[in-house]
Amino acid sequence: MSVHLPAAAAAPEASEAEIAFNHEVLECASYYQISSNAISQMNAPQMKVVGERLLQSSLDAIALAEKYQSKEQVANTLSSVKEKQLASLPNSKSLGGLMGKYKDRCKSLLADPQQRLDYWTMATM
Repeated sequence: MSVHLPAAAAAPEASEAEIAFNHEVLECASYYQISSNAISQMNAPQMKVVGERLLQSSLDAIALAEKYQSKEQVANTLSSVKEKQLASLPNSKSLGGLMGKYKDRCKSLLADPQQRLDYWTMATM
């Protein structure tokens, strides 16, 4: 007797556009995680809410990425991206470079992910 999984259980192969889009989404997830960790290490109670908001943005980005790739693929890409971002920092408290590169870009990507996915669809045709 074979077991049939619903179609949604098996993630379809991601397109080139979805893979490129996901890489950007996971760069944002990593940026948010790194920033949240740095803020929580500051031990500044007034920044707690900012750290929590950044962590939630990371979770939102991961959930978005998992719509296009498996949890395992998302976790592997996130780990790789995070390693590169951490390696680019002069130290764990110097987030200026990451903020300059990702703050506005990630905010607009998560505000309208379809627009960015449409960009990648056109760019990879």
